[in-house]
Amino acid sequence: MSVFEIYKGDGGAKFMRPIHSREEYLQSRNTDRQRQTLKTIREQDATQKNQLVQMNYSCLPNPDGSLKGSKTASGSVGMDIDFKAPKELSTEEQQVWLKEQMEGVPKLVLGKKDELGLLMLERSASKGYHLVFRRRPELSQEENLKWASELLGVKFDDNAKDITRVFFTTTGDDDELLFLDDEIFDSTPAELREDAEDVAPLQCCSSQVANDPEARYNGVLFKDIIAKYWELFNDGKIPVDGDRNVLTFELAATIRSICGYSLEQLLQVVPNYWAKPDGTCSQEDLAEWRKTIENALKEPRKGMPYRLKQVLQALKSQQGVKACGGTLTTPPPMPKKLPPLIRLLTKNVPWFYKPAVANAVFPALGAHLHGVKFRYWDNVEHEATFMNILIGRQSIGKGTIKKPIEYIMEDIKQRDQPNRQREAEWKQKNPGAKQKKDPRPTDICIQMLIDNLTDAVFNQRIVDANNNGQRFIYTIVDEIEGLKKVTSKGTVDEVGLLIRKAFDNSDAGQERVGADSVSGIAPLRWNFNASTTPPNARTFFFKMVNDGTVSRLDISTIIKADDDDDTAPIQGIYDHTFAQELKPYIDRLEAANGLIECPQSKKLSLEMKQENKDAAKLYESEAYRVFSYRANVIAWLKGMVLYVAHGYKWSKEIADFVRWTQQYNLWCKMLYFGQQLEKELREEVEIQRQSGPQNLLELLPDEFTKDQYRQMRQQQGKSGSGDGTLRSWQSRGHIVYDEASGRYCKTEEYKKKFQVS
Repeated sequence: MSVFEIYKGDGGAKFMRPIHSREEYLQSRNTDRQRQTLKTIREQDATQKNQLVQMNYSCLPNPDGSLKGSKTASGSVGMDIDFKAPKELSTEEQQVWLKEQMEGVPKLVLGKKDELGLLMLERSASKGYHLVFRRRPELSQEENLKWASELLGVKFDDNAKDITRVFFTTTGDDDELLFLDDEIFDSTPAELREDAEDVAPLQCCSSQVANDPEARYNGVLFKDIIAKYWELFNDGKIPVDGDRNVLTFELAATIRSICGYSLEQLLQVVPNYWAKPDGTCSQEDLAEWRKTIENALKEPRKGMPYRLKQVLQALKSQQGVKACGGTLTTPPPMPKKLPPLIRLLTKNVPWFYKPAVANAVFPALGAHLHGVKFRYWDNVEHEATFMNILIGRQSIGKGTIKKPIEYIMEDIKQRDQPNRQREAEWKQKNPGAKQKKDPRPTDICIQMLIDNLTDAVFNQRIVDANNNGQRFIYTIVDEIEGLKKVTSKGTVDEVGLLIRKAFDNSDAGQERVGADSVSGIAPLRWNFNASTTPPNARTFFFKMVNDGTVSRLDISTIIKADDDDDTAPIQGIYDHTFAQELKPYIDRLEAANGLIECPQSKKLSLEMKQENKDAAKLYESEAYRVFSYRANVIAWLKGMVLYVAHGYKWSKEIADFVRWTQQYNLWCKMLYFGQQLEKELREEVEIQRQSGPQNLLELLPDEFTKDQYRQMRQQQGKSGSGDGTLRSWQSRGHIVYDEASGRYCKTEEYKKKFQVS
């Protein structure tokens, strides 16, 4: 028997993820996205079928987890029953015929469930049913299907007779999932089930893999747990002659708590490091291996060891990286077909630089929009704020982003030159504070900043940009440390504060009493590009991973294989022709004004929001969930910029790019900061649990969404949806629900009674 959920890996290949329990199975079937997709299929568009969750019930995955070409049948068989109405009938007659054919099937199947060995029966998304039954191992897949078909007197779908066949799943509601036997979650291969009693309790294994390579704890392979254990606590080296007794003892003592303190399970998962490379092992060594594990079991029980917690947490952080669609070493692949503007801006760099360039150009593109706002799905208005950090090892070619940015910013650079000249002339005429006679011209606006400014100059640039069309100021630095020189404070904390203010377009500036002092406050519109190495990035943002700073950044990286040439990349030619091709896109951005909305972009961002929620739950990654909120906003903003640049035209290429750039940004954040954020979020929960009862409403802002409320509950370690608490707060007059904004608001009565002024 087996249940495997299908997911897409690198290059679109299908991979198999095991489902271990009824709870996990129903959770996968009952997501909001699944319900909405099924509703769409039934009411409007049957072509959306491939958006449903896919399951396989008839085979086990290949060693690499992939589905295609699997030759190992599981102990169960998936069967598809489809009804096709005669074409000569009218549409109305076909519906009646179909209803009559389908009505009797559940009763028929359930009436013979014992004889059939029924494990699962569900209504399909369109015109039939799916059922799963125990495999007759002496029969082939097709022979099993024919046997069941004859038993039931119902024809099976001839196109669904391969063991690798996938089924588009519906929901777990009673009228959709008609029968489910928990035996279906036993994933023993069919060829092993008949001979299970004859299998010796002790089998030698290679020194490289565990006895049962498919054994898992909470969905994580034991072989991965053990590999991570050696990586963390033995420099990645496996035990050898001389240390294998003590190291195997320590390993068994460490993982026994997640093996139920069961000798049988430990013998299945702890590798036999006495075995030879070909898997053979003497009876004496076999006895030594078993004795070592038995001794580990005799040690006093003290709960889950700290080492094991470290291993599981490290693996959990890696799961968050996988949730982004890539692997632990490669980011999610860039779409093959790019929007024309991105294709133009990336055409002159080698393929492994294209993802970095494709993301790094947006701060410069956004700097051309002024007086433009975009409305997100939650009705909050945003501007084209992009702060890109390119992280990569030394001498890997981070400078490849400079040329495209240089050409994008050329028109702004040309506009800045006369303004710099006018400012210099004004200073010459008014050299001293007491001698100044002429007021500074109000139409001076300089957008491109150098990386060595005083607070006064930085604030003057903010005010000037706001007063001259609500424009962005822009900075590019070779090393992230250069951002500390943007103001005279010169601290990392100041950079973090500016990043948070810039993303939210909050007011910034200064107020001074002196008549000659620079005074002024305006929304901070600041885009920048900065580069750094992984160690420097982690050091620079160490205190800002969990305060919202890192989540506001658009992070990219450069990944090159170890055998790639490390010499400087050969770039294409940037010339007048390139500039002329770029000009129409820049002109459209410069001409834009006012509030701009795009229904397709809004719809996509809502879809990605749900997908991120499902992925965070599936991979159990709090860091992914936290990072995903603003990653969605940043990706959506990129889509809106491309929408404007392409003449207010949405396209599949833009949609695919938006979806990819969000996952790419998340992958980079999880790679470089995910483990730290997971740790800090976990510690927060522990502290809150130990601090006693709290007023949960006090932990929320004055206005909050249901997602923010549920996020707060999760951080407090609360289970369930919490809908009852919300209703209680409403009935007591603590909060009201605003239909227009979709937000809950604390009442003035509550604030006066419970909040300190």
